[in-house]
Amino acid sequence: MVPGVPLQRDDVTGAKGLAGLVVVSALAHALAMAWPGTGAASGWLQWLALVGLAWTLCRLTSTRQAALWGACFGTLSLSGATWWLFISLNTYGGLPAALAAVSVLLLSAALSLYLALACGVWVACRPALNSALSRVLLFAACWGLAELARGVFFTGFPWAAAGYAHVDGGLAALAPWLGVYGMGMVSAALAMACAEGLTHAQGRRPWAKAGAACVVAWMAWPYVPAQRADAVPVPQPLRVALLQGHVPQDQKFTNQRAAALQWYGAQLTQSSADLVVTPETALPMATQHLPEGYWPQLVGHFSAGAQAALIGLPLLEAGQYHNSAVGLHAGGTYRYDKSHLVPFGEFVPPLFRWFTQMMNIPLGDFGRGTPTPPTFDVAGQRLAPNICYEDLFGEELAVRFRDPLQSPTLLVNMSNLAWFGNTVALDQHLTISRLRTLELARPMIRATNTGTTAIIDHRGQVTHRLAPETRGVLVGEVMGQAGPSTFFAWWAGRWGLSPLWSFCLGVTGLALGVRWRKSQKAGL
Repeated sequence: MVPGVPLQRDDVTGAKGLAGLVVVSALAHALAMAWPGTGAASGWLQWLALVGLAWTLCRLTSTRQAALWGACFGTLSLSGATWWLFISLNTYGGLPAALAAVSVLLLSAALSLYLALACGVWVACRPALNSALSRVLLFAACWGLAELARGVFFTGFPWAAAGYAHVDGGLAALAPWLGVYGMGMVSAALAMACAEGLTHAQGRRPWAKAGAACVVAWMAWPYVPAQRADAVPVPQPLRVALLQGHVPQDQKFTNQRAAALQWYGAQLTQSSADLVVTPETALPMATQHLPEGYWPQLVGHFSAGAQAALIGLPLLEAGQYHNSAVGLHAGGTYRYDKSHLVPFGEFVPPLFRWFTQMMNIPLGDFGRGTPTPPTFDVAGQRLAPNICYEDLFGEELAVRFRDPLQSPTLLVNMSNLAWFGNTVALDQHLTISRLRTLELARPMIRATNTGTTAIIDHRGQVTHRLAPETRGVLVGEVMGQAGPSTFFAWWAGRWGLSPLWSFCLGVTGLALGVRWRKSQKAGL
């Protein structure tokens, strides 16, 4: 296309075709993490969506156009995967529907600027890279940088990272080695390899198509993880009771909370399980504000027997609230304070107080807990609690595995997703928890307010589950794992995500260097 020259019919048709491909690919990418209705993850669909983006980039020469299509892909994909944020803003936050919808769209657009930059860099460097392998590696690095930036900067929002779609597919075998970001980078590399093959196959196009078909088959083939040779189960299984109170979010802090307190109190004291776990803030007030005698009765019950409980509630200390889990057992009281807080939900970012004041949500700035808390020891097992959003950050959970002798044998997630209704957010969060068990080779139990309460074994398989939006108690046995953890836990626990950052920045830096040197030679 030459500036000042009208577009020809073929140019218009081609532009419309690329636009349609980007839109379809982005929506497919949004659906890949959890299919509406079934909640199933579709790794093959995620990969095909990335093939669509990669194939589009292969046809561009303008970095500005590449950035534009990258931004469009990211915005549509992320808003399609997290549309349920609208419910929390509109239904429970009281924002007008239009403003709530625009807020979700703007958030997605802002977070997609990383992908826009990544796509622009790839197209800018592509002409300077002579081999298909170098272009494939660069695309994987650019994709990795975009996802890492979204998952880390400004406290991070890694929801719907590409690797989650592969929890049941062939790439799941890489989870204990590379983690979710590494899985996404491998998917991106395979997608660009297919796009490059289809673009340059010429007479060998059937072979390129056959190769693409083989990758799709591998992605779609059900992944059945084998038992680790070094796995060491805890001698005795732990019998757990996971409470799902199904308290509507708009009633959680009203006069209806008395009924919820009564139900939780009864289930905690009447259960015969070794461990009883409530959801996040199941008791919606600090111990000082609970009905008289309520908290002492719970403490007395669990201090006098062999049972234990993990109870979610806010703790008030020296005028500062904490989103906490309190463990009760005969050995005394255990406390875990959430350390990775949610922007706008648990703290207000600078310059955004005006936005939170528009919502009818009891928001405040919570205190942060320590990132390396002790475990809660129950019946020979070492429990590592995490609260709601925290299980999105595998690299932060991996820190707890630095000392093999004190590493957790069981992960515990306590969540409240009532903010988002009975939507695909529940299935997406379950997928996230399953991926964490693959990364760390530890089972996880989940106690949630409205769903999805479940028991997940150390191979990512759901063994017990409650239906969403029901009040009930999930009782089952879980076998903890005390053996060595994974390679991912080893490197992420020591260095966080810096190895992935180093690879991505190194590859991208080399590509930019090659481009600069060639441009300098051309200038001579």
